[in-house]
Amino acid sequence: MADDGAFERVYTMTDYYDGPRAGIASFQGKPYAYTCPFDHWKDGFADLYELRAVDDETLRLALEDWEIWLRWDDAYQAGQVDLSTHPALPADRPRHDEITPVLAARFAGLPDPAIRARGAFRPSPGHDHAGGGRWMEVRWTVA
Repeated sequence: MADDGAFERVYTMTDYYDGPRAGIASFQGKPYAYTCPFDHWKDGFADLYELRAVDDETLRLALEDWEIWLRWDDAYQAGQVDLSTHPALPADRPRHDEITPVLAARFAGLPDPAIRARGAFRPSPGHDHAGGGRWMEVRWTVA
């Protein structure tokens, strides 16, 4: 199955190393968790992502935690906080700490088999950079 050429929404980007490595994005119009496994044989990240459907509650919690991180990133970029507070402002830390294990358990329980696809990420139209990942989109090509 090939892609239709359409770029889709990236909801969150929770891991980044030489490109997005994990988060939630649309795939065929529905939210999916995406991960890019590290390839120990190649000593780098694989070029394929694994996609797993997420339910509405997982998406809601992930978006809430993403908003916590975006507030922290805004404050960090403005010089209002330092890295010692990462990834949440002090006021948001209790909620972040509450959400983190719930999301980890929900992500660990996502169904198999995963869809394997190549992802082409780019800043959304009208944005010349990703802005901390908040304005990204992706085009998936199923492998």
